[in-house]
Amino acid sequence: MGWSGTVTSLAQSRVASLVAVSAAGPPLTSSGRRGPVRLRMVQPSEVAASLADSLNGGPPIAPLPTDATQQAGAIAMLEPTQPVTEPDPVAVVATSGSTGAPKGVVLSQAAIRASVEATHTRLGGVGDWVLALPPYYVAGLMVLARACLGGTRAVSVSSDLGDLPEVTGRLSEQRYISLVAPQLDRALQRGDVAKALASFSAVLVGGGPTSDGLLERASAAGIKVVRTYGMSETCGGCVYEGQPLPGTEVDLAEDGRIMIRSSALFSGYRLRPDLTAEAVADGRFRTDDRGVWQTGRLVVLGRTDDVAIIGGHKVDLGAVDRSVQEWAAGRGGHGTALGVPDAVWGTMIIAVSDFSGSLAELQAAVRKSLPGYAVPRELLYFDDLPLLASGKPDRFAIRSMIMSWFAERGATV
Repeated sequence: MGWSGTVTSLAQSRVASLVAVSAAGPPLTSSGRRGPVRLRMVQPSEVAASLADSLNGGPPIAPLPTDATQQAGAIAMLEPTQPVTEPDPVAVVATSGSTGAPKGVVLSQAAIRASVEATHTRLGGVGDWVLALPPYYVAGLMVLARACLGGTRAVSVSSDLGDLPEVTGRLSEQRYISLVAPQLDRALQRGDVAKALASFSAVLVGGGPTSDGLLERASAAGIKVVRTYGMSETCGGCVYEGQPLPGTEVDLAEDGRIMIRSSALFSGYRLRPDLTAEAVADGRFRTDDRGVWQTGRLVVLGRTDDVAIIGGHKVDLGAVDRSVQEWAAGRGGHGTALGVPDAVWGTMIIAVSDFSGSLAELQAAVRKSLPGYAVPRELLYFDDLPLLASGKPDRFAIRSMIMSWFAERGATV
């Protein structure tokens, strides 16, 4: 016997608010599939039931974003009329595209199951999950997969967590939630939401750096934060609190590039064997991130392309970006920093925020941890800062906005 899934609404305004997937026996595998299979496009409200079906041997799914424009782009990239040739596929997840064109990441049943088992082993067992992230990104998809394969429930709440207090009483004592840092920051500004988060066995926070200040505030509120690192290609988080999960090995190349070997590794990029060959060598995934080992724990420094030469000095743009994010978050906003070409200095650091603070104030904040040559030289304010559905700043869109701003100003960059 296989898996069964039921969908119940907790509120009329939300579709599929409660997804309860229960196990009537061990899940079937799709190893019986013969030859290539056809990819099934699914809407956000269909992901839970469709994922359970795929894990039970049904066709692989491609969760689509809600936005119509993004959805059209995803369909064009995924080419659903073309068969899926990778073995044992369950889902094809579109990368966020925060630094370029999105790609389709093919995840096998073996990889998803390995990730789920490793997560539950590290966290101390199965439990109910709360879905506060879009199910068409890997973090949200894996919340549903953990509930499905663990035989527990996944309860959907709004991304601002405003309705979290009303659903916590319906969860098992062992309960988990996965968030990004901006969600946690906003939650700490609401006493009732912070209190609800404090009742969770673990609050996974990923999708980017989490500042020490935010962690201290969360700890003071009694929230048990677990920082995660991973990406679509590793079925989401594969390193928790700097320690690789069971089945995952992390190495650093000579230049600090993070290399990952994992039982949860993806099968390849959809219809792009060339990109797959570039990304995976000898079973190890070449990430675009730099890291170091500190007291036996992995510390992610930033992207490999986030190092710039400014006036002869090597600057870690990832460190600058973290300082800007922390400065903006402390004022209830979002922020990021990018380097753009400069005819005199080689690179100019530009900070962008949806908080209209002063450049001098920002520079003073950055100087507390970085040298003077690393401070941003411009601070641009955008009332509607582009964000990805994950809550992270859309650096690709922001860079385009910065270059347009310079063009309009007539600057030479």
